[in-house]
Amino acid sequence: MRRIKPLWKLLALAGVLILWRYGGGTAPVHAAPEGTAEYVDGRVCAACHRQIADEYRLTGMGRSFVRPSTANMVEDNRQRSDFYHVLSGTYYSMGRRDGDFYQRRWQIGFGGARVNEEEMKIDYVLGSGNHARSYLHRTSAGTLIELPLGWYQDPSPTGSWAMSPGSDSERPRTRRFVAYRCMFCHNGTPQIPAGHDAPGSDPVFAGSLPEGIDCQRCHGPGGNHVRAAGTAGAGAEGIRASIVNPARLTPKLQMEVCMQCHLETTSGRIPAALQRFNRGPFSFVPGEPLENFSLSFDHAPGTGHQDKFEAVSSVYRLRQARCFTESAGKLICQTCHDPHRVPRGEAATRHYSAVCRQCHATRQGSIASLDSLISSKKHPDAADCVSCHMPKRRAEDTPRMIMTDHLIQRRPPPRDLEAVSPEPPAVEYHGAVVPYYPSPLPDTGENALYLAVAQVGLGNNVEAGLPQLVKEIEKQKPRDAEFYMVLGDAWRNLGKKPEAVAAYEQAVRLSPVSVRALRTLGSSLHEAGDFTRAGEIFKRAIQLAPADPESWYRYGLLDTSSGRTPEAIDKIERAIALDPSLPEKSRKLAEILAKDGKADRAEAALRDALRIDPYDEDAWDLAGRILSEKGEIAEAMYDFEKAIRLRPGSAPHLYDYALALARANRFDEAQTRAEAAVGIDGNLAEAHELLGGLFERKRQYPEAANEYRRAVAARPGFSRAHLRLGTVLAAQGSVAEAKEHLREAAKSGDAAIAQQAAKALQQLGVR
Repeated sequence: MRRIKPLWKLLALAGVLILWRYGGGTAPVHAAPEGTAEYVDGRVCAACHRQIADEYRLTGMGRSFVRPSTANMVEDNRQRSDFYHVLSGTYYSMGRRDGDFYQRRWQIGFGGARVNEEEMKIDYVLGSGNHARSYLHRTSAGTLIELPLGWYQDPSPTGSWAMSPGSDSERPRTRRFVAYRCMFCHNGTPQIPAGHDAPGSDPVFAGSLPEGIDCQRCHGPGGNHVRAAGTAGAGAEGIRASIVNPARLTPKLQMEVCMQCHLETTSGRIPAALQRFNRGPFSFVPGEPLENFSLSFDHAPGTGHQDKFEAVSSVYRLRQARCFTESAGKLICQTCHDPHRVPRGEAATRHYSAVCRQCHATRQGSIASLDSLISSKKHPDAADCVSCHMPKRRAEDTPRMIMTDHLIQRRPPPRDLEAVSPEPPAVEYHGAVVPYYPSPLPDTGENALYLAVAQVGLGNNVEAGLPQLVKEIEKQKPRDAEFYMVLGDAWRNLGKKPEAVAAYEQAVRLSPVSVRALRTLGSSLHEAGDFTRAGEIFKRAIQLAPADPESWYRYGLLDTSSGRTPEAIDKIERAIALDPSLPEKSRKLAEILAKDGKADRAEAALRDALRIDPYDEDAWDLAGRILSEKGEIAEAMYDFEKAIRLRPGSAPHLYDYALALARANRFDEAQTRAEAAVGIDGNLAEAHELLGGLFERKRQYPEAANEYRRAVAARPGFSRAHLRLGTVLAAQGSVAEAKEHLREAAKSGDAAIAQQAAKALQQLGVR
């Protein structure tokens, strides 16, 4: 045996070196986020642990993230016809060309034309196919976009195409960027560019990405272990000590290895997992307490969320089970699951039932033994415990996925747990957010800050949380800039501009090279009307990151407000060139170009905007305005109607539609739309003025005067409305009041309005 050991080590090291050098492009070793060790290519582990690696590769985790190929596309031979999504009126198709896979999206527009067509290459597939698969496109900027159409194992035996979670709506997200948190749980540890590990950083990935959750997710960075195994004379204990073996951890820490990914209190809009601000997104190392890395929060009790069942709720549900609560910490995930291998079919039934019988074969506490229950005919003599006590259910947040409910129950609920139901509408939760893990969370020191951040960060409980956050910041004076960013965001959302600016300024003082902090401060100064300082801040941001499209875009918006239209166009076009995949930018460029009289360039920018996001109602509205002014009325009306369908309660869009109808001499329809607009927003001065004109045209002068009065009340400096009101009042004989409004119109900066007002005053004898 002594002669074999050196040979084994030599062969293992040779295998490691071969994988490092020829690992298919994946960087073999890179520094762990905390600098404590190094991550290696996950395939390196297989050189020494071949059997475990081969078995693990067959698990869902081992197949969680891959480059698409004919060998791993389980849906390759499934239905391949076009998929039509009724809610959004959008067509999709999956295709293959020259060895690559693509997803195409398009709509049928005015006159039956195929419009808003976009094809994206599928660079990665997320999901093993056990339940579902999503398709990812990698942009030139290094970001990942989840494409809207996904594949599900259910409901047909051969699987089916349907929208990815969150996209089954009238407005699917065409630019759903994959966050670091998503990658954290769905793949191995990637490389990210320097400076992108701070909270709130744009999720950018460098180099080739790992393919599948690898050994290091549970065992920690493998660099030290690989070196130890290849070091001459290294003993077995030293080699073992250089890597985390979850089996040697306490039950709490063992379970937290699983909980780093499988604990999700909800996928709803609350801070279910709040990563500590001083930790990088991939810095958790198995064996350390999970609370050192992140804190978990939940809906407050009694708010109707107690029985939620979601796709990633396995640990959340298990921790509610009586089996778990009465086990005194002995029941953990690894009690039932071996992460290296997953039994299937009858083997799974035998395995999991045997685990149950470890406790229930004999009396334990107040739970009667299974054998005694069977003998007394109180329990069927069945070999399958799980199907009754842990039934499969359809997840509420992803209704096309059927998952095992880990809330171990005496009897399952009587309803059909697998019945298909539509994806529930997204409902914002506004209420207290309470600590879930660890619990209780000591309400002192930094934890008090994080508890306040949980209330404020996503706007769930701002009224109670903001005063607490202000108090704790003043008391503790934290040195992490992110606390001040959260504070600034809260003030900004409440419209408290000076307070927001002050908070962002402190964030910049603490982190002067944070481009995100700088551009947020610049935008806040812009909103507060301090254009000079905003410009200085944006210049600093661009000097630090000249390739940051968001900084160029926000600087361009500042130029727009400052009346520097050519400069604004240049900066926004530069932002689009840096990252053409970003939404909203092209539509804003189109707005500026249209206002500047460059209709053709505006239309080209709009085509890009609607290709990127065909559910942008503002883009459809702008397209209608441009076409209406060009006299292309039929298509303009189509676009206005599209905008209103996307946002039925938008008063400005209804006004734009009404104005176009009036220009097309469809006056009754115009009046209906204008009245709908002022019914939604009584302070929309333009809509009142339009209504006044429509009444005036019908010689209904009192009604016209009332609408003009409402227009100038909503906007006292609205000179055109003053002119029209003065003219109507003069026609009615109300000369004194008419003169008052005509004098206001005569002050207009619009020369034509001022001239007409002066002429009307002259006719009334006013020199």
